[in-house]
Formats: sequence, structure tokens, C-alpha cells
Amino acid sequence: MKAKDFDKKFDDGEDVLKYLELAKARCEEQEQKRVNVDFPIWMIHSLDKEAKRLGIPRQSLIKMLIAKHIEQQRA
Repeated sequence: MKAKDFDKKFDDGEDVLKYLELAKARCEEQEQKRVNVDFPIWMIHSLDKEAKRLGIPRQSLIKMLIAKHIEQQRA
């Protein structure tokens, strides 16, 4: 099916899900890429203490803190 035909069906309110390969669908913004970051020992201890307090893994805490900072910078 050509893109213009697909767009017309979508614009007309037709269910277009049957034309999509949902098994191959992915959200590009959610893909992960591994990075290595070196932290001083004191910072790791602080991160671990806070992660334990919140009951989450260190990696989750780091992601949360970075995401919060990025959102604040966007505002």
C-alpha cells in the first residue's frame, strides 16, 4: 500500500492497524544505549545510600536524577 493510500484511510477514520507490522514497531526515543561513567567513590556511596532509602537500584536513581535535571533545563 502506498503511503498516500494509508494516510487517506487514517484521515477517513478507518482502522489502519491491520496494515501495520506491530511486531516490528519500536519507539526510537525508548531505545537504550549503554554508556560508562566513572564516579568518585564518595558519590557512589551517596548514590547507594539514597537508592537504598528509596528502595530502588543505583542505576534507576541515576536515570531519575539525570531525567529530572534535563526536564528542569527544558523548562
